[in-house]
Amino acid sequence: MSEVSEKETNPPATEAAPPCPTVTQRDQWMVESQVFQIYHLFATIPPNAQTLMLELQRDNHVQFLSKGLRHLSSAFSVLDSNRPWLCYWIFHSIALLGESVEDELEDNTIEFLNRCQDPDGGYAGGPGQMPHIATTYAAVNTLITLGGQKSLASINRDKLHGFLRRMKQPNGGFRMHDDGEIDVRACYTAISVASILNILDDELIQNVGDYILSCQTYEGGIGGEPGSEAHGGYTFCGLAAMILIGEASRLDLPRLIDWVVCRQGKECGFQGRTNKLVDGCYSFWQGGAVALLQRLYSIIDKQMEETSQIFSISNVSEDKESLDGTSTHTTYRGAIESGSTDLKNIAYKFINEWRAQEPLFHSIALQQYILLCAQEQEGGLRDKPGKRRDHYHTCYCLSGLSLCQYSWSKHPNSPPLPKLVLGPYSNLLEPIHPLFNVVLERYHEAHEFFFTES
Repeated sequence: MSEVSEKETNPPATEAAPPCPTVTQRDQWMVESQVFQIYHLFATIPPNAQTLMLELQRDNHVQFLSKGLRHLSSAFSVLDSNRPWLCYWIFHSIALLGESVEDELEDNTIEFLNRCQDPDGGYAGGPGQMPHIATTYAAVNTLITLGGQKSLASINRDKLHGFLRRMKQPNGGFRMHDDGEIDVRACYTAISVASILNILDDELIQNVGDYILSCQTYEGGIGGEPGSEAHGGYTFCGLAAMILIGEASRLDLPRLIDWVVCRQGKECGFQGRTNKLVDGCYSFWQGGAVALLQRLYSIIDKQMEETSQIFSISNVSEDKESLDGTSTHTTYRGAIESGSTDLKNIAYKFINEWRAQEPLFHSIALQQYILLCAQEQEGGLRDKPGKRRDHYHTCYCLSGLSLCQYSWSKHPNSPPLPKLVLGPYSNLLEPIHPLFNVVLERYHEAHEFFFTES
């Protein structure tokens, strides 16, 4: 018998087939292709044409927004329980653009929201519906954005405080409504409303920090509830609420920074979660979280020192006063131990204190995504190329754009240098208070009204 060769007994191995791309990968590649086509077009056109592409279409945006206040198609019937949100998205966007609407339309809005106000406190999504903390936040922010005696005085703060107390849970969370869900979003909207209306007290903040802390994930971001995935919207809500109650130092802030800044991708915009698509609304939710972190440099530096990390996000001197007027290593917790007055003034001190100069994300790149990929030339802004414009994305894209433009400013009202505003300087929007997402001028009016009234 002849000897059998090794080649005959061991047939050649076949190459493994390449793995089939997942739906997520295909969607990501498609978005990248659409975005990069826009960027390639922009890079190959003359400078004057580039300027036109980067121009914020103010008049068209105002026209789109104003139309939404007068008439909405039947397709919007699905948002019947979100009507105060539509008011907020539209009026806040108009205010960001430095514009206003006629008095009659403002008066009609105040009267409508008054009909949404429940006799027992809080605002519903529409007349005759049950009060809900989220729509309460939207209604209050709308009324603050409208401003003036009639608007601000229409808010029944005593009844609203009672509503928030009824929604408060022993674990520190809040229910969105009677028998509703408990999550970080409810914590933020409740604390935000209470803070800006000067009704925040020890009862409302009790155990809130414990609940939010339980929602910070191994990634560093914050989920909607314990055990949930880190998410940009909940991360902003959790961080903002922790600042407003004076407990931001309890969070792992260096890890939170790592997670947030890594959500800005090659498209130049932010994604909301790991391995998700870019979305224009996260220009505010993630960009806003970064803007808040930018003011917490002293706490972050201390946490990094305590964990033996060798780098620092700032070169701020050790004798620089922090937000409570002591040393840079004093936390907000110490700032409120002296009493509720300091607790209620945290938001005011936060916006008026000096900040680290350099933003923690690429602000010019984000402006590029908003203006070139999220903006529709006919008016309105959108999630991403291929999506339709809507009032929600218009609101949060413009809010994110404002944060970008002022991200290098040492003081909230300091006009940014022209080189920090992408496109013509006429693109400059009104500055906002990053904890509440209301135009800064309107915040100061509300602060004077509610704190003087008390």
